[in-house]
Amino acid sequence: MHSELVIFDCDGVLIDSEAIACRADSACLAELGITMTPEEVMERYLGISAAAMCRDIEQRYGLALPQDFIFTLHNRVAAVFDTELSAMAGVEQLLQRLQHRRCVASSSAPERLRHSLSVTGLLDFFEPHIFSAAQVARGKPAPDLFLFAADAMQVPAGSCIVVEDSVPGVQAAAAAGMQAIGFTGGAHCRAGHAERLRAAGAAAIAADMPGLSALLSSA
Repeated sequence: MHSELVIFDCDGVLIDSEAIACRADSACLAELGITMTPEEVMERYLGISAAAMCRDIEQRYGLALPQDFIFTLHNRVAAVFDTELSAMAGVEQLLQRLQHRRCVASSSAPERLRHSLSVTGLLDFFEPHIFSAAQVARGKPAPDLFLFAADAMQVPAGSCIVVEDSVPGVQAAAAAGMQAIGFTGGAHCRAGHAERLRAAGAAAIAADMPGLSALLSSA
């Protein structure tokens, strides 16, 4: 691998948030009479935006969600993050040592991104280079977000490495012409997740931050 820029996904890579967020999503849906376990939310919607999730739910169930549902969802997740969210184990040490330029490119909304990074003490490692799917026409697995981030950072796509924990994220990196490292260190990652990321196009897999640091140090 060779890289001038490392593009980090946020949820499930920098912060150990996916299990927490899926639990909050499930609870919000239950209040509308939609039964979907946190595991089902994760299986279907890991790595994509809340807007894309809501569009799929409306189509699957043949209903219209309340207009303020995404706002309600964001508030519920933010409240849980305030008390439960933590940075991924070892990520601060990795970022302190990382010699590459870096940025964040996430399916999360801008306000949730900054809140998450602030709560976990990681904001200063990336500010102001924080990019959201809300800034592009198509979210992951389309390449738009990663190409937008690379353009903003003035780095060719071929000189970027993306660190992703989701299949849509790895697919987006591949579609953008970037190398992807699949990260499986989050609490949400189940058996076989590494194989799913490889099948989606990940060039390498890191099971934890020391493993990711080793891969990036040679890039």
